Amino acid sequence: MAKGAASRAAARKQRDKWKSKRWYTIRAPRNPWFFKVIGETMAEEESVLIGRHYEMLQYELDGDFSKMHVKVQFRIVSVVGDDALTEFIGHEMLKDHIRRQVRRDRGKIDDTVDVVTDDGFYVRIKPLMISRNRIKASQKQEMRALARDVILKIGATSTWIDLQKASLDGTLESKIKEAVSKIHPVRGVMIRRTQLIQAGVVTQDGPTLDEIREQERAESEASTVFEAEDSEFDEEAEEPSEEEEEPESEAEREAAEEPEAADDAPDYPSMTVVQLKDLLREAGKPVSGNKAELIERLKE
Repeated sequence: MAKGAASRAAARKQRDKWKSKRWYTIRAPRNPWFFKVIGETMAEEESVLIGRHYEMLQYELDGDFSKMHVKVQFRIVSVVGDDALTEFIGHEMLKDHIRRQVRRDRGKIDDTVDVVTDDGFYVRIKPLMISRNRIKASQKQEMRALARDVILKIGATSTWIDLQKASLDGTLESKIKEAVSKIHPVRGVMIRRTQLIQAGVVTQDGPTLDEIREQERAESEASTVFEAEDSEFDEEAEEPSEEEEEPESEAEREAAEEPEAADDAPDYPSMTVVQLKDLLREAGKPVSGNKAELIERLKE
């Protein structure tokens, strides 16, 4: 067999990997996002999905358009049927946004703080503070120390879920800004990155995956029924019944007869007094009086 024919035969025997792959639905963690669908991915086997990272902008997750510069990160930890379940492993601000905040005439204070939460999660937090003017190195050191104390205190007294919320909604940034402003006014404070280093005790609060699936199925069925009823209502509105058409035709005939009757009646006000008197004589009625009296006499 020729070399070209052999290679073609080998190529036909090779399995098409794309045909063997299937789609999986990626869901956010149970708490605090209640297994919300955040995307889809393809894989040949479930084991390939474990450990895969998935990133998205925060505004796509919670609809907050003021967080279009924040990127949240998830990691797939298990697969149940066609659903890939994830855990939150941190967030990161886009570098373009950070570069826009830093200017030549401003001071930049950043730090890296490792925190162990109340439920045993080991987290790395990287704050960034931007002062309004250039500041001394001693001031930077004091502001960095105050920010570190705030982060350590909040992290040690909060669970990993609470620390996520504080980092994403701006609560942690506000508390740091309040503390460091005593040293020097700051233009802004941001948590430019959080990173989950080691997981702790996972809480099982919130609805289960089966409950979420059942809720999604009920919402889909309700939406289908509503659309079907809406289409039936539109068809009935487009095809009026015969009973509704009959009164309309009678009303139209009456409306058409009224103008005809009105056209047969003479227009007395437009006539002269002489013409009115001639009509009165023909009717055998008195012709004395003014024009208004003559018209009233003709209408009797």
